[in-house]
Amino acid sequence: MDSVRSIPAFVPHTGFVSRRAARPTAREWARHTALFLATALTVTWAGLVLFVPSGEVPEPALASPSTLLEYALFIPTYYVQWMGALFSFALARPAFITQGATFAGALLSILLAHESGHYIACRLYGVNATLPFFIPVPPPFLLGTFGAFIKIKSPIPSRRALFDIGVAGPLAGFAVILPVALLALLTATPETKALPTEGVLIFNDPPLLRLLASLTGVEDLANIAPNPFYVAAWVGLLVTSLNLLPVGQLDGGHAVYAVFGRRVHRHTGRVAFISMLALAPLGWLWHGAPSGFVYAVLLFVMLRVHHPEVGDETEPLGRARLIVAALTLLVFLLSFTPFPLTIR
Repeated sequence: MDSVRSIPAFVPHTGFVSRRAARPTAREWARHTALFLATALTVTWAGLVLFVPSGEVPEPALASPSTLLEYALFIPTYYVQWMGALFSFALARPAFITQGATFAGALLSILLAHESGHYIACRLYGVNATLPFFIPVPPPFLLGTFGAFIKIKSPIPSRRALFDIGVAGPLAGFAVILPVALLALLTATPETKALPTEGVLIFNDPPLLRLLASLTGVEDLANIAPNPFYVAAWVGLLVTSLNLLPVGQLDGGHAVYAVFGRRVHRHTGRVAFISMLALAPLGWLWHGAPSGFVYAVLLFVMLRVHHPEVGDETEPLGRARLIVAALTLLVFLLSFTPFPLTIR
């Protein structure tokens, strides 16, 4: 849910002059803080929807619509009344509010770390960038948020700058995912309710969660009750893996461009797109989920976005950054699962 950052195409090839990045104004701080707080509210509310047991909140009793206006207002009226009933239910049971707030805190910590990594790296290189934009979405849609992003507003001076700015986000986010994932498993409890045989959405566990489960003695991830830390870690890993796909102006695309150059960047993007396009029908057949097609559409769009050159493409990255590149690849492998969802 981390939206694509935009890098301007007007990067000069020569004569780049390093300068200090502009500081955010008070108005910018106020705007971004307001967006963050609004997102915290919508994600908390989405957490309520996730953790309140199905069937506990009574369905709104609405008369069948008979006029065009009633048809137009039916869904908004149903939504408002149902959300009001959910709020009343949660007020009488504060434990659910605590779960929703815990989920919001964990997920937003991951997203904030990710975007702050990009932002701090930009400032270190004197690259102008906005503070993180958080995008609230009315719950329960998209877990209450459409992600977060920063917008880069000045040229990238060198390969090292491009690499550092690109990988700083996913590495910082992953550093927060690790303790969140550990908390998810250390607080895990067995699922005691029988799941229905149809209409069930199953979160398929990425390699990191399976690895940590084996280290913490959790024998069967499929049979633990969902908890706020688990869902936040799962979403954070999904966001990380999507951003590290080696395509276009995704973080993985920036890293590949910085390490291997424009030509390899173009080819790896095409290979990634073709691979996801080939896997999409298998995800539909085996897991009943269209997530592979969503991946393919995203990658197709990113392939159409031109990646600008950097100011100094001849600058060597050095051994330390190549080690970080290998570490970033490991983060991707621990985060990525080709079939994240199963619908049965």
